[in-house]
Amino acid sequence: MDGLNIAGLIISEEGLPCCDWRSAMPGYHDHEWGRPVVDDRRLFEKVCLEGFHSGMSWQLIYHKRERFRRAFCEFDFYTVARFTGEDVARLMADKTIVRNRAKIRSVINNAQRAIELVAEAGSLAAWFWQFEPAKQERPATVDLAWWQTTKTSSAAIRMSTALKKRGWTWVGPVTCYSLMQALGLVNDHLTGCHCREACEAERATLFRPV
Repeated sequence: MDGLNIAGLIISEEGLPCCDWRSAMPGYHDHEWGRPVVDDRRLFEKVCLEGFHSGMSWQLIYHKRERFRRAFCEFDFYTVARFTGEDVARLMADKTIVRNRAKIRSVINNAQRAIELVAEAGSLAAWFWQFEPAKQERPATVDLAWWQTTKTSSAAIRMSTALKKRGWTWVGPVTCYSLMQALGLVNDHLTGCHCREACEAERATLFRPV
């Protein structure tokens, strides 16, 4: 197959067809995006970074990720939940991250809500994975036109509504769909991308948390 002849695909330096955005973030494309995440701390990190992503370039957020991790104690939500006004001031003075007061406060709030969610569901993973869409909710083929026009879904809307009901912030339907892509609840690698099959294989053998 010549991936160069299919809209949205390019050929990587390894000679493999892949989504055209891979050139900006090859490691993220090949090893993270669309791969199932069931570790609670990693999951919480993705929730927070998707919140910062809202209205901003994901590439910018991704390249600041290590700095975000240092600033927010590796996204240990039990620790972040205890952050005070002094911590907010410290983070607002940190030029290495995105200094948005509302989003910083949202991380702290969501850390507190995450603890409550663990008490409710047993783990963050168990709660979030209940929103994995049924097969009939997903397209048979993920092409460029579908990818460019699909910004949310019924499952993402359900997730957003449930999170907001529990007091979470910066979790609108578009953010939740982006989160679902990042967590592997959906596999939105373009049909023909070599990572699509790898993600499907991981999803096929994944033990869904309950």
